Amino acid sequence: MEQWWTLAVEYVTGPQAANLLRAAVKITIGLVLGRVAGNALARTFGGDDAQRTMILRRLTFYSIAGLFIASALMELGFDLSVLLGAAGILTVALGFASQTSASNVISGLFLLGERPFSVGDVIRVNGTTGEVLSVDLLSVKLRTFDNLFVRIPNETMIKSEVTNLRRFPIRRVDLQVGVAYKEDLRKVRDVLMEVADRNPLCLEEPTPLIIFQGYGESSINHQFSVWAQTDNFLEVRNSIPMEIKEAFDEHNIEIPFPHRTLYTGAETDPFPVRMVGEAGTSEHE
Repeated sequence: MEQWWTLAVEYVTGPQAANLLRAAVKITIGLVLGRVAGNALARTFGGDDAQRTMILRRLTFYSIAGLFIASALMELGFDLSVLLGAAGILTVALGFASQTSASNVISGLFLLGERPFSVGDVIRVNGTTGEVLSVDLLSVKLRTFDNLFVRIPNETMIKSEVTNLRRFPIRRVDLQVGVAYKEDLRKVRDVLMEVADRNPLCLEEPTPLIIFQGYGESSINHQFSVWAQTDNFLEVRNSIPMEIKEAFDEHNIEIPFPHRTLYTGAETDPFPVRMVGEAGTSEHE
């Protein structure tokens, strides 16, 4: 059947045009089949991991499309052995000329193998915080919270400290709370624990923490820590301070502002104060 189809095409268009037509058909089939197979494998084995799904889709597409394109080139009379040899020489030359790119590629393979983060995670790298859009062979693409696009080379990712803000399902919210020296610390502790109990987004387990931080210049300082679901972190981080302020006002607990004590050379001597009257007269106390 194929011979009859080949003879018919050659009879109508000639041998060279027939080869071109067969090559075009193979390339088209390869592109379509690669896309369909990539989507099928991604749905079957990708699961909920967006990074794995993207890699499976791309790898399958390029592999199948590459095979059909190679077959199409052979149909046109190209000697692939010569092309492979030239590609090998070109690869070596490019390797020496682009050591940075090669380092990024190797670093990208390490990232894909180690998987410290995935597409959709929120990470912090060198002071930059954003959502991971893609993990490619040369770089990692981020979108910051103010909607900026950031490209970070893979080599930088390997050498830098990377913080994954969404790796675990819960996070701790730490707040610094200072109270006046006159306050009853047991009462302060009870009020803070009551604030955590009233907030529906604060988790009961792990339990909230109140850690003594030290005696400050104007206040007794504590760290108040509560746990929340990672998705609710920002909401808890913004709501807890307001609830603490309201609870302290309700129980007459003072949050002091900085105080300064002035001396004139001796602690027991009174500080001289001069009051000037309206007529310009002065008197001392």
